[in-house]
Amino acid sequence: MRVMTLNCNGVRAAARKGFFDWLPTVNIDVVCLQETKAQIDQLSDPIFHPEEFDCHYYDAEKKGYSGTAIFCRKTPDKISRGLGFEIADTEGRYIQADFGDLSVASLYLPSGSSSEERLQRKYRFMDDYKKHMEKLSKSGRQYIICGDWNICHKEIDLKNWKPNQKNSGFLPEERQWLDSLYEDLDFADAFRIVNQEADQYSWWSNRGQARANNVGWRLDYHLITPGLADGVVSAEIYRDQSFSDHAPVIIEYKIA
Repeated sequence: MRVMTLNCNGVRAAARKGFFDWLPTVNIDVVCLQETKAQIDQLSDPIFHPEEFDCHYYDAEKKGYSGTAIFCRKTPDKISRGLGFEIADTEGRYIQADFGDLSVASLYLPSGSSSEERLQRKYRFMDDYKKHMEKLSKSGRQYIICGDWNICHKEIDLKNWKPNQKNSGFLPEERQWLDSLYEDLDFADAFRIVNQEADQYSWWSNRGQARANNVGWRLDYHLITPGLADGVVSAEIYRDQSFSDHAPVIIEYKIA
């Protein structure tokens, strides 16, 4: 089972950059998108609903903002939208597909980099979302939570970690929150199970030549429940083409 996550920074913009032309060339079973930036009535063109997938979008109330989507090669048993708290549900930040006892979700965690107000909003989301993750960890189901988490976990996960210790995305509080998901709730970073190398980034600033020089951040993760850890086969960050300021992160799982 191959699962991909991508912050597409506007699904219509990604389409113009060739994302939907590329998608059929890779054998993906579940596609998780974040920051779709479109209302469902703006996505009537068939390009946004590839025929080989069962496609589901969750748009934000504000036009041109946030939003998530999930495309499934196999029709899911159930699709769930939202998390039951305001920041998530008015901004379309979570959509989940269930297949038997496995769930795959697309998550777009808020950024806190633009202002102190946005950082505090991000912290409120994190507090509420951790409660959700606590429920998932006790549910007995297997989960793959894909998304743009807007946090780098370790120094290895961003190029210039020293000057960024006071910036949202690499603040001690944010990193400790990720620690709590791993250590207290037993979730795992699927990518790091099979790839411990440095310079593995999934987002680059549009300033200068950050992408060309690979001066980036690893913000896009698959967090998985313990029962899936032994089934992680391979992980790839696809950089050959640019559909967004983020890159697709593709992980293959061996799942019964």
